Amino acid sequence: MNNTLRFFATPGPLTAAGQYADLLHDLPAGVASLVRVVQGLLIHVFWADQYGVQLDATRREEVQLRDAASMFARILQLDPRPLTEARQPERRLVGNCRDFSVLLVTFLRHQGVPARARCGFGRYFIPDHYEDHWVAEYWNEAEQRWVLVDAQLDALQQKKLGIDFDTLDVPRDQFITGGGGWTRCRSGQADPATFGIFDMQGLWFVRGNLGRDVAALNKIELLPWDGWGIADSSDNDLTAADFAALDEMAALTGGDVPEFERVRTLYETDERWRVPPVIRTYTDAGPTEVDLSLLMAA
Repeated sequence: MNNTLRFFATPGPLTAAGQYADLLHDLPAGVASLVRVVQGLLIHVFWADQYGVQLDATRREEVQLRDAASMFARILQLDPRPLTEARQPERRLVGNCRDFSVLLVTFLRHQGVPARARCGFGRYFIPDHYEDHWVAEYWNEAEQRWVLVDAQLDALQQKKLGIDFDTLDVPRDQFITGGGGWTRCRSGQADPATFGIFDMQGLWFVRGNLGRDVAALNKIELLPWDGWGIADSSDNDLTAADFAALDEMAALTGGDVPEFERVRTLYETDERWRVPPVIRTYTDAGPTEVDLSLLMAA
């Protein structure tokens, strides 16, 4: 466990602040305070109109920023004040649930707190539906447990969604990791058609979130529309060995990952899971290849 906590207490390639590290020294301590900072810096691309903000195509492209350093650069371009000063909604960086989670993880790791982003599904957006979603997870030293935090849900969103739980300690039955979703679907406990977002749903979608969660557990927090390896394979190309690998990884990552060293080993040794230097990303413009080698080497 000590090795695991040390691993998650330091930045990864996408959560390193780089030249902006000095800006993080004045951040407040404590998860609740850091969540407020995150919410003062970001606006969710799908919630912008609820804050009176109309986004043009250029602003929407901000959701394509993969790493924290690039996020900080754009945040300061929009408003050069210290990060602790909340921006007006129209001057916040446009992001999504993944970005709220990654930014919180970046702050926590900078302070030496073990933290990681988790990719999976929220049950609190649409009734009887598992919505594509990301949250953060940090190690609560006092309680000796991993705690899920939804940094996206501010007071406005909590009211609109009728949230009746503590978003700083999201119940495990309200956020389901990609692995948890895979296991539920494979065992018949849940219908794959209820997992996804917009018109995209099904077991293939759950498989993609399982792959992205495994990558995030290895400190590679990719975009929700990035694909590679087993997360990007066609259903028809999957073998019995692939399904066995998926079932095993889902069992290992379905909760707070008590056997992290096993997950780490599988990620490092099995190319089905490991993020390669070049991946495929899917946007409105169609699938394109992205070279991550410079980011990964940073």
